[in-house]
Amino acid sequence: MRRWEYWSFHVANGLVAATGLVYGWMRYVLRPTDDFAVVNHPWQPHALHLHILVAPLLVAVIGHFAYRHAWTYWHRGSQEGRRTGVTIALLAAPMILSGYLLQVSVADWARNLWMWAHLVASCTWLAIALTHVAIHILARRRRAQGPA
Repeated sequence: MRRWEYWSFHVANGLVAATGLVYGWMRYVLRPTDDFAVVNHPWQPHALHLHILVAPLLVAVIGHFAYRHAWTYWHRGSQEGRRTGVTIALLAAPMILSGYLLQVSVADWARNLWMWAHLVASCTWLAIALTHVAIHILARRRRAQGPA
């Protein structure tokens, strides 16, 4: 895999995760100082907008990786990271779909449903993706050390 591909995955994941976590903290943890405030923090709408603007970058990187990384490893028959790779591939659809449905849902019950689905899928995605990267880093180090 090329270096820019590797870093595009990390940068896209980092931007989406950071903006999502900041927005979630502002939306669901903070309490407004003013009883008549519409938002809990003045930067809350900006955090949401940034999250929505950087998310397509991650979607594009996921598509690129599905072809250039996952498909290549699958056809080679490589077992290294296969379980975590397949898991994050399967989690991509509910994470992306729930994010889009959350934006267009109007009814409170639908927004709550998609918010929870997006939260669970995204947090699981992030944890499994980090595990997957760690597996590849450890395997690369083992290969570099050679046979024991």
